[in-house]
Amino acid sequence: VLDRLIELKVHHSKVVREVLMDILRALSSPNIDISKKTLSLAIDMVGPRNIDEVIQVLKREIVRAQETELENSDEYKLLLINAIHKCATRFSEVADSVVLVLLDFISGEGGYNVLTCVKSIVEQYPNYRSVIISKVINNFDEITNADALRVGLWLLGEYSDVTDPNTNESMSLQAYTTIQSQLGEPPFIQIKDNESTDKSDSKTTTTPTNNTTTITKNVVLSDGTYGSVTKTSEAISYNVDNKISSLRKSICSGNVLLVTVASVTLTKIVLKLSTHLKDYNLIKLNVLLIITALGKFVETKGKNRAGAYADSLDRINLCIRILLDPVVNKSLAGLLLESGKSAYHQLVNEQKNFKAKTLISDNAKKGTNTSQPDDLIQFRQLRSQAVQGGIEVDLMDADDISRAVGSDNQSNANNKLIHVHQLTGYNDPVYAEAVLTVHDYDIIIDLLIINRTPNTLTNLTIELATMGDLKIVERPQSYTIGPLDERKLRANIKVSSTETGHVFGTIVFDNASTAQKTYVTLNDIQLDIMDYIRAADCKNEDFRAMWEEFEWENKVAINTNILDLKEFLSHIIAHTNMTCLTPIEDSFTNLAGSNFLAANLYARSVFGEDALVNVSVERKDDLDGKLSGYIRIRSKTQGIALSLGDRFTAVQRLSSNTTIASN
Repeated sequence: VLDRLIELKVHHSKVVREVLMDILRALSSPNIDISKKTLSLAIDMVGPRNIDEVIQVLKREIVRAQETELENSDEYKLLLINAIHKCATRFSEVADSVVLVLLDFISGEGGYNVLTCVKSIVEQYPNYRSVIISKVINNFDEITNADALRVGLWLLGEYSDVTDPNTNESMSLQAYTTIQSQLGEPPFIQIKDNESTDKSDSKTTTTPTNNTTTITKNVVLSDGTYGSVTKTSEAISYNVDNKISSLRKSICSGNVLLVTVASVTLTKIVLKLSTHLKDYNLIKLNVLLIITALGKFVETKGKNRAGAYADSLDRINLCIRILLDPVVNKSLAGLLLESGKSAYHQLVNEQKNFKAKTLISDNAKKGTNTSQPDDLIQFRQLRSQAVQGGIEVDLMDADDISRAVGSDNQSNANNKLIHVHQLTGYNDPVYAEAVLTVHDYDIIIDLLIINRTPNTLTNLTIELATMGDLKIVERPQSYTIGPLDERKLRANIKVSSTETGHVFGTIVFDNASTAQKTYVTLNDIQLDIMDYIRAADCKNEDFRAMWEEFEWENKVAINTNILDLKEFLSHIIAHTNMTCLTPIEDSFTNLAGSNFLAANLYARSVFGEDALVNVSVERKDDLDGKLSGYIRIRSKTQGIALSLGDRFTAVQRLSSNTTIASN
């Protein structure tokens, strides 16, 4: 039902928007896939009239997910946070209230997503910066996730110079006090994982407790017999009850990236503080001591100077030099304060421009006329049963949906011709061919049977069998066919997963004149996986998370006659229903003169299964410019990985101008 509503919203958005609040009731379902589709549909239908009601529903759902233990509570909260973020960026009138609600959920693993949304809103709506930064400062001690701490520190470093509405003074001093209290006093000593307590709260005092341990073991006595010896020992252990902040705990656990961000943030805050401040020199001295202690910690932690530790010491040394050397301060202080903010501002603008282009293209698709003003309107409810001809109601509903979503009849006819399969030969006594009609979860097989003999065939039956996740629901009945006569039969197959399936079988009949039973073997019908793969969009973070999670991988070597990187990627995308997630411009100007290309592709099946593809291709100069490399496919199920691998193998061997027909 949700899939049909998603199709309907393209051409009938006003109708779907009227029932949006009823659609949001589906969020009460425990199925996470239903919640995903519901939120995806709802966010696109949000408008100025219903934004307040939608936000209230999302707020109630996020509170419910926080207070109750759901099966996929973390994933559901992430979906709600992203939905609220999209609403806030589109409608400024709800941004301030939405952000204040989100900041109540910055603790735990979801804190990173919350602060990422807050960071975007702070950049887009300068009027709300003072309220949001004040809330971040007050709730900073509730942040427990290391990635969330990095985002929170960046926010305080870039926007803490805004004016506090209560005191009419800069909030930089408040930000410094908060960060200093969370960092604690130097030095910073690395702690082991088993010494760190739970992320949420770590209060410990050194209280001794006596632990009595009794050990019983078998020993060999002097006379050669066995005996049991029991030993009792007392050990004194210490429970730690001293409160360690999450920021200090993460740093002392060896998070060097967080150390670097904390150093840069403190440096920015000192540069933003007024030199006429009473305790300015003392604050600057304390910051230098903290940064020096952090640098010493990084030096002992990252002696190999590789990976994440490669430039950490260099950045910390640069912060110290900016604070101590007036010449370096004059030349680099402005760059340090403005470069990060300007880069993020450019990123936000690029994302807004991309969304605007997508919206324009969608509106252009909506504007195409799918019917003429004088076309007849057919009402199935007003037809008589005789006119309907016994056609299944579900199929007629599907036809109605197809007309509503603006399906092209000409393209449907072409697709129908592609799905025609010849099952027997011309010299067989019975000629049979089949036309497949795919309706997502159902496959309708329309069979044409022709008696090519001058005899009457009795008890003619088509016995079908399937291989894969296919189930025959409706089998054809037995018929008697006269000489040179024909019959049209129908079989119904249910599909439960996305993978390449096979339908095979035989035709069995009796010859009326000889009373002899005859068997005719049918050609196999191979179902095309592309009938179930739909192009979809996905965040890069979600793509990487799923790439690490999915266990089935199929690696396909590139073997193609296409010599151009741009042409090869476009050819792959066009013939596999994939969406390219890698930000490559339409003009491909960034590929000019390059011999390498790496791109991530994504698609989703009609059953909600994800398909991830990574294309890594290189142009070899020593092989006359031929392309080489690998296409890696990952999915949660083996069927998609293998079926897509076969599809890529068949696609890449063809030229870009060849039309691929389904087998």
